[in-house]
Amino acid sequence: MRKVIVSASTEYAVLIGRGLLAQLGTEVAKRIRPCKAAVITDTTVEKLYAEQAEQSLAAAGFTTCRFSYPAGEGSKHIGTLSDMLEFLAEQEITRQDIIIALGGGVAGDMAGFAAAVYQRGIRFVQVPTTFLAAVDSSVGGKTAIDLRAGKNMAGAFYQPQLVLCDVDTLDTLPEEIFADGIAETLKYGVIGDAKLFAETASGDFREKLEEIIETCVKMKRDIVNEDEFDTGLRQLLNLGHTLGHSIEKNSNFTLSHGHAVAIGMHLIAKVAERRGLAEKGLAETIRQALLHNNLPTSTSYTAEEIAAGVLKDKKRRGGEISFVLPTKIGHCEIVKIPTEEVLDLVRTALA
Repeated sequence: MRKVIVSASTEYAVLIGRGLLAQLGTEVAKRIRPCKAAVITDTTVEKLYAEQAEQSLAAAGFTTCRFSYPAGEGSKHIGTLSDMLEFLAEQEITRQDIIIALGGGVAGDMAGFAAAVYQRGIRFVQVPTTFLAAVDSSVGGKTAIDLRAGKNMAGAFYQPQLVLCDVDTLDTLPEEIFADGIAETLKYGVIGDAKLFAETASGDFREKLEEIIETCVKMKRDIVNEDEFDTGLRQLLNLGHTLGHSIEKNSNFTLSHGHAVAIGMHLIAKVAERRGLAEKGLAETIRQALLHNNLPTSTSYTAEEIAAGVLKDKKRRGGEISFVLPTKIGHCEIVKIPTEEVLDLVRTALA
């Protein structure tokens, strides 16, 4: 088992290994006295892992209840959050109790947000079951729901008490969902680790999943420790996300987050190259890495449609929006773009 310690406003461990779901109760009990645990999951993960998680918790002295919602980004809205909060109240969950977020990024984002606002904050544990959640969204304390205006527009910075990543759960992922995590892993490589990028781009890394996840988590740990609230360095983690979120929203979330980020990464690399900020051939290197892992690199949405979404992005500060522009594999820069130049930037990306 690998262990990474995150020292944010709450210090917690990220445990990575195989067979860890059976140890969930034991690991939680080391940190939290047995109490009532509300397991929050989606209908797909519920069938696969909810019973095992609850049995482990019960064996360690926890009593459990379960809330499940229809799987997919389409459930990540205020209605589901409201139902979740009403469920916690009906189950008489108190501030001494805990929430277990069992699933991918949607489960972690919503359960974490519920934990942040229910009774002004109760403890929660992240149990990621997708590659994307393991390498990225389960760590760092960003929680959110989507609004009609855009993705992750309402949320809170709220750190978990523990992240427990059982790598065995990734074995049941459909290839398309697994690829979402590949996109985020490639992102980490472009941001700051050329070796990680090369290993992931090759597609020949599944024997080293624990090592790959640990590498990504350590990178995020270092960034979050320095900039927990996303005011500076942490914005590097948004590589591909500003354009990607708009593309994802334009698809009405029929395009997955990882696939949208993949497109966004390639498009913003084209912009960086054409502005003379990036090494020649960088966009093509990223494009080939994505294609080799069955990820998309282009979109049919117009520049006007994408720019409209970008202008509603939460990264906007007055008359500017921060974009992360890669300069080479392993290095990126944060560049502030005036809002009146966003449409031209998107046109450059699509050209």
